[in-house]
Order: sequence, then structure tokens, then C-alpha cells
Amino acid sequence: QVQLAESGGGLVQAGGSLRLSCVGSGGTFGTYAAWFRQAPGKDREFVAAISWNYDSPWYGDSAKGRFTIARDSAKNTLYLQMNRLSAEDTAVYYCAAHGVSGSITAIGSYAYWGHGTQVTVSS
Repeated sequence: QVQLAESGGGLVQAGGSLRLSCVGSGGTFGTYAAWFRQAPGKDREFVAAISWNYDSPWYGDSAKGRFTIARDSAKNTLYLQMNRLSAEDTAVYYCAAHGVSGSITAIGSYAYWGHGTQVTVSS
């Protein structure tokens, strides 16, 4: 059973940056790992994913050009560097592991989830 623990969220002003971390325990992140987010009153949406073995990233439209996903296999940790944040980025951010190839942007593709970390961007 893989357990994921996010950290690094908080309150930041618009235009600022945050770096989220997700530490895995009890197992690896599998083939694909990802970040999703859920804003109040909205569905959970895909932010970014990474191929753990090949270090290849994919980004949702909201993340392109501003966010960077990365992983450290030695530390069994997933990261999300977020720059040029805006109020629209306010959400709970979740990391996910053991994604299935072919549908890495889909919530249902991931077997394990963290509890989330709150990111609040003040305008």
C-alpha cells in the first residue's frame, strides 16, 4: 500500500511561487505520477504528470509555461514548482501515483492519492 504525503502549500501573493512536494512511502510511484487540483465548487482537474522511468512530463493547459513537474527517485519524492501564480490557481493540490499509460490525465487512472495541500493565492 503506497502512502503519499503532500507539503509545501500555503498563502502566496499573485505573481509569487511555491514548490509542492509529495513523499511516497510503502512503495514506489509506479510508471506515472501526477498532480491534480480541486478549487472550491469545481471538479478535480489534471495539472501535470510525469513518466517516472523516462522523466517525461505532460502538462494541463493551466500549467503550461508556469509549472514544472519533477521527481527524485532516490528520495521517492514528486515535486511541482509553480511560478507566476494567480488567484485562479487557488485550490487543494493532490499528488497521485501508479497512473495507467494511455490516460494519464484522468483521475480514474491513478491508484493512490495523497490527502492534498492547500494553495491560496491572494490577488
